[in-house]
Amino acid sequence: QVQLVESGGGLVQAGGSLRLSCAASGRTFSSYIMGWFRQAPGKEREFVGGISRGGGGTYYGDSVKGRFTISRDNAKNTVALQMNSLKPEDTAVYYCAADPSSFFRGIDPDRYDYWGQGTQVTVSS
Repeated sequence: QVQLVESGGGLVQAGGSLRLSCAASGRTFSSYIMGWFRQAPGKEREFVGGISRGGGGTYYGDSVKGRFTISRDNAKNTVALQMNSLKPEDTAVYYCAADPSSFFRGIDPDRYDYWGQGTQVTVSS
């Protein structure tokens, strides 16, 4: 089992940047596929990015490709989401999630067993 805690959200102007971080408890962090999702009011949870257990494979949702970068540090049990060129439509609660699979299984949030509490990101125009 793993517990996840996100940080780094806040208010930023359009075109700005934010870096989200997710700290994981437990000694088996490197055995999880990690993902970031977001959910805006009235909308379904949306896949933002995912990263393989060793960090060599990264995956992104179409709406954030080229602007967001996911990374992980298995020695520190953390996964980060660097968000650049932010747009008002990026406004949402962002969640960190962990999938115990050995390989990336896609963008379906139901694949992920563990979730953080979320951090709010607001992008003003």
